[in-house]
Amino acid sequence: MIKTLLKLLLLVFLFAGNIAPAAAFAPIKTGLILQPDTLKPRTDVTGRVYPTPPPNPLRMFYLQRSPNINALVYDINIDKKTGKPDEDSPLHGYWLRYAEGHGEPSEFTYMQRKFAYGVISKALGNDNYDIRLVSYKKIPFTLMKGADGKYHIFATVAKKQMLLQKVFIQIDGGTFWLPNVIFVELKGTDPVTGKEVTERFKP
Repeated sequence: MIKTLLKLLLLVFLFAGNIAPAAAFAPIKTGLILQPDTLKPRTDVTGRVYPTPPPNPLRMFYLQRSPNINALVYDINIDKKTGKPDEDSPLHGYWLRYAEGHGEPSEFTYMQRKFAYGVISKALGNDNYDIRLVSYKKIPFTLMKGADGKYHIFATVAKKQMLLQKVFIQIDGGTFWLPNVIFVELKGTDPVTGKEVTERFKP
């Protein structure tokens, strides 16, 4: 009888001992799950963080490249008479100079507009336009109204459609005329779900 009681007491102590450590370690386990995001922001070769251009109701998308933190922005060019995209030039592209200043706007030079950063547009009807970057015409962008009744740039890559927001081009050497492009990254949102969509490819 005494032996039986001793065994029961031993089991009680062992059981109680197992509960206490579990409760003590619970907060540590929870803390590990709730660690903040430690991903580093994208920086250029000098270590400067790429800034996000300020909001603009006319902004369709912006483009950044690895050589420096300047941004190329593309705004819709609305005809004041019709309230629709300008038929001859539906998009207006220009610089925001962060590398040399504080994001001051600066127009593309003739060479930049014609051979590098300008766009080619083609009317598709119903105030929709096919848009291509002059430096890479393989990817078609479409300027048209979304479900919200506002104009957006739509892009389709790998059979995925997105409302384009930004483009990043990773460059490693080369020349102005023939840069060595490592990858092109498109970021935007799914027009149906609103979720973020990212597509990266080597041109």
